[in-house]
This record gives sequence, C-alpha cells and structure tokens, in this order.
Amino acid sequence: MTATAPLRVLVVDDEVKNAELTAADLADAGFETRWVSGGAEALRELERARFDAVVTDLRMAPPDGLALLAEVRKRWPDTVVVLMTAYAALETARKALKQGAYDYVEKEGDFTDVLVRSLREAAERRALERENTRLAHTVESMREKALPIVGQAPATQRALELARKVAVTDSLVLLRGESGTGKDLFARSVHLLSRRSDGPWVKVNCGALPEALLESELFGHEKGAFTGAVRQKPGRFEDAAGGTLFLDEVGELPLALQVKLLQVLEERTFTRVGGNAAITVDVRIVAATNRPLEDMVRERTFREDLFFRLNVFPITLPPLRERPGDVPRLVEHVLRRHGSSLEQVSPEAMRALAGYPFPGNVRELEHTLERALILAGEDPVGLEHLAFAQPDRTLEASWVPTIPAEGLSLEALEKALIVQALERAAGNKSLAARLLGLTRRTLYSRMEKHALRRPGEGGEDEAAEDGEPA
Repeated sequence: MTATAPLRVLVVDDEVKNAELTAADLADAGFETRWVSGGAEALRELERARFDAVVTDLRMAPPDGLALLAEVRKRWPDTVVVLMTAYAALETARKALKQGAYDYVEKEGDFTDVLVRSLREAAERRALERENTRLAHTVESMREKALPIVGQAPATQRALELARKVAVTDSLVLLRGESGTGKDLFARSVHLLSRRSDGPWVKVNCGALPEALLESELFGHEKGAFTGAVRQKPGRFEDAAGGTLFLDEVGELPLALQVKLLQVLEERTFTRVGGNAAITVDVRIVAATNRPLEDMVRERTFREDLFFRLNVFPITLPPLRERPGDVPRLVEHVLRRHGSSLEQVSPEAMRALAGYPFPGNVRELEHTLERALILAGEDPVGLEHLAFAQPDRTLEASWVPTIPAEGLSLEALEKALIVQALERAAGNKSLAARLLGLTRRTLYSRMEKHALRRPGEGGEDEAAEDGEPA
C-alpha cells in the first residue's frame, strides 16, 4: 500500500445496495473500488486481483465477516481489513480487532466519512511500516557494503566504532592518520551509513590543485570571472548538496581559502568566484589530513579557528606497523580481490609480510602484493617476489655517488645514509640494515660511531625485532 497511488479497496456486503453505494462513496473520495455481494465472491476476487484493503460487513451468509477476516489475514497479510457493523454487533467487532482487523465502523447514518478517515490512516500507517522495513534493510546492507575495512586490532575497531556512531549524525568528521591508512575508505563508510547515503558523494583533494583553480573547484565561478570562464560553473559544494563532501588533504588548503571554508562551515553560505550572491548549501563535511595540524597552527600556516571547527569529531586511523596482527587478514582480503587465496602465499613470505613495517601502510601492502602476484605467476608468492625482503643488487652494483669538486665527508655521508635508511624503515633496524647491505650488529656499531645509538642499547630491540616491527 502506498500513499501516492490510489488505494485499491474491495467492498463486501450481502446487501447489494449498501455495497454499491459504499463503493461509489469511496470512489468519490479518491479510492479505486470494486464491490461484491458476499464472502465467497470476495475470496474469488482477491485471488484474481490485488487489493490494499477489504471493507466488509460483519454479519453475512457464510463465510461471514469474521471468517473472511481470518482468510485474508492468512493468505494476504498485507491487506487491511475494516469491518462494517450494526450497533448490536459492536462487541463482536471489538473482538475482531484482536484477530487482526484494522478498524470497524458503525453502519448508521452517513458513515462514509468515518470509513474514509480510517482507510487513509491505514494507508499512512502501512506506508510508514514499509518505509521503516526498507530503511532497516538498507541500513543493514549499507553496513556490509560500507565497511569493507579489514582488521581486528583494538585501534582499528575503536576507529570503526567511532565511525559508526558519528555517521548517523550530521557532525563534521576529521580523519587523521598517515598516508595509506584508509582515510578515503572511512570517509565513504561514514557517508554510506548516514541519512545522506542516497545523496551525492563528492571528493576534493585540496593538495592536488593550485590555489586559483582550487577556489573555483570548491565554490564554482561566474561567467567572466577570469580568463577562460566562458560560462557559469557550480562548485563541488553545490554538487554535494544533500550529500557528503570529502575534503582530502585539508591541511594543504591555502590560508585564503581557509577563511572561505570557515565561513561555509559556520554560516552554510558562500559566493562563487566573481559573484556577489550568497549561496546556501546543505552539505555534510568529512575532512582528512596526514599533517600535524596543531603544529601548523603554532607555525601560523593553518588557522586556529578553522582547526577547532574541523576538530569536532576526530578519528585517528592507526598505521599498519601498529597493528601487525591485521596483516594476514589484509593479505587474504587483497588476494581475494585478485581471485587468489592464502595458499598463494608461502609461509616464509607471510612471515616477512607480517614483520615488515610498511611505511606506506595498507596502500603499500596492496601494491606489494599486486607486484608479487604478477612476478609469481602460477607459483606461490615467495621471498624472492617481495622487493623489501632482499637487498637491491642493482643498486649495490651500479650506484656510486659522484664526488663534487670541493670533495665530501665520507663520515657525514655514511651518517646521512644510516639516518635515511632508519627513516625509510620506520625505525625497524633489521630492515634498515638490509637496506644498507649490513648485518644488524654492524649497523648498531656504526650507529654508535655516529652517536645515533647509545652504547649497549639494542638487546631489547633485537628481541623485539625478531617478532614484530619496532
């Protein structure tokens, strides 16, 4: 039953004149009606065509109104039944309500108005029930679709729970974390779990465009606003009306545009480039950054008032090195997307993957596995297919720095290379040693030499690095 299409009503009464007049009155009120003169005929009509409601007299030759009610409830449970009854049968009518009738009306005087109100209320209630059911199924399916985020680590689960809680509100969300930790995926999940999920999803990378183009991209421009503006162009804020706008790399936003963004967040209005008219938008903002905004505020490269406005509901996404236990699940997820299974990765390769810190996080893991699968072909992925698990022989054999005319300091060069290796390995000294073609013990010795490590330090690190990344 819907509130927009005409309600199809079957009128049943063994008093033919009453059946005909009631059907005509309901038709005048906007319903689509048919009438029949008894319970048996009503069942045949219900088998032949779909009806949203049955309006039936209570006392008829068998099957009477109660028997018809029972049959309709059993065979067409979505069909509403309203009983017409004389005063003497009111108690029976009330019992019928307990058996599933929607309502009853007394057959005295002009009862059509009461009947019309009852049917319209039934239509509205049924439409609401169906909409609630649809939304429940939609939310459940969205949960499965919206959160393909793999990981059981406590930090991952905390981030997921926060995303679920904030999604049902209209609050601004700030996703924080290193590159490759899945900020885009979390942002999409917040959108899909929100009441705006049927609205547009629009993404803007604030670090990908120069300031002049970024302003036009975000806020649009009027015809003639600048050279090449041959027509009016709505911005991404307007494109996202009724939905979600994802501002990725919001920390890269120039100061001049930070002022304009703050105005939109506080007043929900902006002007196009070259325009004067204020445009009002209804947009949910999700922002993301991999930069330390607090430091940028202190350095006056990011507005403090904008930071506080963006930081209403921050969610920090953990780097992969802080959740190494999730690596096997992520590996399985990526393999499944490529039509493979865990059997495609050798135990040695899996141990190497689980022990590698992945400075590029999940994105680097995906690229590493994709490359390894191509190299391995039909064979299982082994250590020889993982670039990080072996020294770079090509570089070792061919790369030699050119000595400048003024000379160089070998000591300074060695220290700089060790620092660079440690940074690339995210502090994992075993990996840093492999990057430099050294043993771990030799790396420790040279770190001491350059005051990068205190003498005697490392026993605990060595034990830790045999298991998980430092």
